[in-house]
Amino acid sequence: MLDQRKLLAGRIEELLEDHPLSKVLTSMPGVGVRTGARILIEVGDGSTFPTAGHLAAYAGLAPATRNSGSSIRGEQPSRRGNKQLKRAFFLSAFAAPGDPASRAYYDKKIAQGKHHTQALLCLARRRADVLFAMLRDGTFYEPQPAAAR
Repeated sequence: MLDQRKLLAGRIEELLEDHPLSKVLTSMPGVGVRTGARILIEVGDGSTFPTAGHLAAYAGLAPATRNSGSSIRGEQPSRRGNKQLKRAFFLSAFAAPGDPASRAYYDKKIAQGKHHTQALLCLARRRADVLFAMLRDGTFYEPQPAAAR
């Protein structure tokens, strides 16, 4: 069983390396072979999504307003969307705080009073936006300097 798993992991890595967008995807900190492969499987080259917001909604990272009649309960994480893609972005965000720009964004969300999971979901959404632009333009990840506080 372990040998089959290693064989499959090696094959997935080979297939990912052969894809023209693999270097673009894996240039982003927190996106490795497995996460990159999952994103490529679910999103492809990103051309089916007109905007980054559409990609985020497809992944279930766009907030959803819960309301009934005159009662509005506010914005909550969506329970809809592609669960595997959402998980890939979430794992990418979880692995990203080593990147200074991602860490600064995460810390900013914590300072705003968000809990750890909420801050990670915000970071996952931001990374979905960045990844959409990278796939659209075919550019590599370039961290932006953190804004002065």
